Amino acid sequence: MISVGRILRGVAALALMVAACGSNPAGAQEEFPFGLEITLDAARMPGSKKIPSLDIGDNGEVVLELWCKGGKGQFSVAGNTIVFVPGAMETRNCPADRAQADDELIAALGEATSWKRQGDFVTLAGAKILRFRINTN
Repeated sequence: MISVGRILRGVAALALMVAACGSNPAGAQEEFPFGLEITLDAARMPGSKKIPSLDIGDNGEVVLELWCKGGKGQFSVAGNTIVFVPGAMETRNCPADRAQADDELIAALGEATSWKRQGDFVTLAGAKILRFRINTN
C-alpha cells in the first residue's frame, strides 16, 4: 500500500519540477513515449502469459497492467527527470510470487528518478533499472 507521505513527496517533487520548467512537466520532454504503450523487457513468469505494460496517456496518466494487479498512476517528466506517483491498484486473485513481483515493480517505478529513450526502448533509472519496449504494432 502506498503511504500518504510518499504521495505527498511525489506531489512536492512535481511542484518543484513545474516551477523549474515553467511548463507542463508531462509535456516537457518530446521524446518520452506519451500516448504510447510500453512493455517491460522481462521474461514471462512461470504459469503466466502476461508481461507488465504501461499505457501512457498524452498528459502522463498511466494505466498499469502488471503480472497480476492493475491500476492507474501518473508520470511527470522534466528533461531527463521523472516522477511516478501510483494510484490505487486493483488486487486480483493470483499467486503470492506474482503479487510480490507487482509490488516490487510499483516500488521501482516510484523510485525512478531519471529516464532515457534509445530507439524503441525506454529506460527508467532509480534504485533499479527498468527497461521497457515501446509497442510499435
